Amino acid sequence: MARYLGLLAALAATGLFATAATAAETLVVARQSIADEKAVFATVESTSVVPARGRIGGTVAQLKVREGDRVAAGQAIAAIGDEKLVLQMKSLDAQIEALQAQANQAQLDFTRTEGLVERGILPRIKLDEQRTALNVAENGLRAKTAERAVINEQLNQGQVLAPADGRVLKRLITVGSVVLAGDPIVTVAQQNFKLRLRVPERHARFLKAGDKVRVDGAELAGEASKWGVVDLVYPQIEEGRVIADATVDGLGEYFVGDRLRVWVAAGTRTAFVIPAGYVTTRFGIDYVRIRKGDETIDVPVQRGRDVPTPSLPDGLEILSGIQAGDQLVRP
Repeated sequence: MARYLGLLAALAATGLFATAATAAETLVVARQSIADEKAVFATVESTSVVPARGRIGGTVAQLKVREGDRVAAGQAIAAIGDEKLVLQMKSLDAQIEALQAQANQAQLDFTRTEGLVERGILPRIKLDEQRTALNVAENGLRAKTAERAVINEQLNQGQVLAPADGRVLKRLITVGSVVLAGDPIVTVAQQNFKLRLRVPERHARFLKAGDKVRVDGAELAGEASKWGVVDLVYPQIEEGRVIADATVDGLGEYFVGDRLRVWVAAGTRTAFVIPAGYVTTRFGIDYVRIRKGDETIDVPVQRGRDVPTPSLPDGLEILSGIQAGDQLVRP
């Protein structure tokens, strides 16, 4: 032990400790202008909520989504069946089969009559009559086939399609429900979620499109704070608050209607902001290390709130204990 203390004394005498302190990372304290942030509550909302509607009436035979499921535009989310259309389809199939037989018979009669006319056994007027009968049979067959295609398309329209990419908010019906054409089946919130802010009107004069907003990291389950931009400030005051929309990346993972604490700028002020790594806490008191000439001393400071910025994610406001020009040494 005595040998170790002697070695420390020798190092101090040779100035090696001073050299190490000089090489430590330092920061010159200076006042800077920061946004005077105010906390407001915002809700995660979709820019639009659109219903997926049935195109035909009938009974809901299948429902393929639940609340919260993600859907893509054009995805089949339900199926509506109509027994009347199935009966009409069977009736048309029988009529088409009969018309097909008539057309085949008309074709045979025309071919036979054509041969007899060429040999001079029958007059040419008989050939014209058979040609007319064949045309009538073929046109009737085509008409019934087209009518069947219409019914088949109506059956295909029993598929309810998602109108846009997004998330299913609510199912409005259950399997077995009877619906009419145009009835909503589910509601879909489009994916481009926004933050809807409600700012007190006394701060509204500082709010404008293009301003940055910060979502508190405590609201994000321990993640870092997220930054966004105000897109639109609505020109109407409701219950003493101004409504504004902001875009923040990554809001698609939240519930629609989730409330988050958001910091908005309400003017500017000057303050001392340093990285949080320069502050140490011992026995409940915060200290920073300040270089005074050739020595470094620990000075107690009063910690303010966190002031993160895109360039300084761990920014911390210091209320007292330091002044402009102090050289801080990182512990």
